[in-house]
Amino acid sequence: MSVAFVFPGQGSQAVGMGKALADAFTCARQVFEEVDAALGERLSDTIWNGPAETLTLTENAQPALMTVSIAALHVLEQEAGLDITRDVAFVAGHSLGEYSALAAARSLSVADAARLLRVRGQAMQKAVPVGAGAMAALIGLDLAEAKSIATEASSAGVCAAANDNGGGQVVLSGAKAAVERAVDIAKARGVKRAMMLPVSAPFHCLLMQPAADVMAEALTRVSVKAPLVPVVANVPARPVKDPAAVVRNLVEQITATVRWRESVLFMAQSGVSSFFEIGAGKVLTGLIKRIAEAASAAAIGSPEDIARFKASRG
Repeated sequence: MSVAFVFPGQGSQAVGMGKALADAFTCARQVFEEVDAALGERLSDTIWNGPAETLTLTENAQPALMTVSIAALHVLEQEAGLDITRDVAFVAGHSLGEYSALAAARSLSVADAARLLRVRGQAMQKAVPVGAGAMAALIGLDLAEAKSIATEASSAGVCAAANDNGGGQVVLSGAKAAVERAVDIAKARGVKRAMMLPVSAPFHCLLMQPAADVMAEALTRVSVKAPLVPVVANVPARPVKDPAAVVRNLVEQITATVRWRESVLFMAQSGVSSFFEIGAGKVLTGLIKRIAEAASAAAIGSPEDIARFKASRG
């Protein structure tokens, strides 16, 4: 059985996430403490107690989700006898989840990942004035059709495919007028569903270039090592091992499409039969079940999930 670990992106956050892990396992609590120290604030308090609107802020949600993912991973390693280099064929993460994957593969330290995600969240929020950008989900079409709609809509401004999530779901991003036009075009073409998303910025399009520039500079200040496990990166949808390529992809993914469908297909076609979503929520688990129907997918984010995983290993 070949296994892949995947790490969730923004939108999976929920107040209280990771609290049961931290209460039950010292090694999980230590991850929250390490991130608090790295950021110089009690992010753990916001994660566990809210309010939700504070946790949902991009600059908080991004490091918070990484923290919960790595806390769960450390419990798997210490309590379930997991050796990531032996037991996991690939790691991958959706957007910010790529930082979690790199921390899991020991390419980035947890402290550096937290600080980078704080900078990333702030930079992405500042790149476009609130209300100037937008994102929309199109459901029931493939990437080529979504790109065609984005191209037609781009007469009203920047519009691009931000996330190819699989299962017939593509997210568009760009200038508000252009994205609204894309939704109208999609509906006129008979697309199953087309809806604006409640987001604060147009992620993964060229409007995010100022944030990419910030991250290019921020990444020069951290040590990036060769991953111990192949990391399937969002931009190429292929494994990346060279530290310089890791950095290049982290900069490019700010403005590029998250090629999640292709990433999952690559892992499945490379022999992965079991996917585990590590951390908060089950968003990726649902997507994977629609992309790689022959593979199993399960989420691990609670002490009960850890116990099930441990039992499954005998």
